[in-house]
Amino acid sequence: MILELVEINSPKGWTREQVAADGRNVFAKWQGNKDLLTKYFLLELNGKNGAGVYVWPSVEAAQRAHNEEWRQGVIKRTGAAPTIRYFDLFAVVDNAHGEVKEFPEAVEMAKQPAA
Repeated sequence: MILELVEINSPKGWTREQVAADGRNVFAKWQGNKDLLTKYFLLELNGKNGAGVYVWPSVEAAQRAHNEEWRQGVIKRTGAAPTIRYFDLFAVVDNAHGEVKEFPEAVEMAKQPAA
C-alpha cells in the first residue's frame, strides 16, 4: 500500500468552514476514483495549510489522480503548487475496529526516482 501526503496552502484568509466547503465539492470525485482506498481531509490547526492523506494500491494510481491538470488547478485556486510525498504503508493499527492490518512491501516505491 502507498500512503500519499499532499500538502496545499489554504487560500489566504479562508476560514475552516470555507476550506471544508471546498473539500465537499470534491467528495464525489474521490468517491468515483476506483483506485482510491481512503482519503482524509486535513487542516492545520493554525488554518494556513491543508493536506490530504490518501491510501492507494500503487504510486502509479496516485500519480494518475494527481496529474498535471490537477496540479494546475491547485495552483490556480491557492496560488502555490502542492507538495506531494509518498510512503510505504506497511501497517495500520485501527483501534476503532479492533484490527491491526499489515500490507506487503510497496514494490512500486523501489521503481520511483528519489525526490
